[in-house]
Amino acid sequence: MNTDLDELLSRLRTDAVHPGLAGLEGAVLRRIAARPQVSTGQQLRLGMVAAFGAVLLGVASNSLTTPAEASITLSPFGPSNPLAPSTLLAGPR
Repeated sequence: MNTDLDELLSRLRTDAVHPGLAGLEGAVLRRIAARPQVSTGQQLRLGMVAAFGAVLLGVASNSLTTPAEASITLSPFGPSNPLAPSTLLAGPR
């Protein structure tokens, strides 16, 4: 296998361009220009719906935890971390 980078780049420069690549850039730019634009009002409405959904999801996930699950703290610097690597490697006691 030829790994001479200079030779490969010079061959790439001198070879003919693939016919499928000739109009690719123009076609991509035309498709980007043809995309429908979203108005500012629609963006604002979508942002408000997303924010409301995030708050609703946070409230719902917080209300579904049981008191036993809520009492476990997962602070990385806490005195007892049930998910610490040393606790997980030691196995159940």
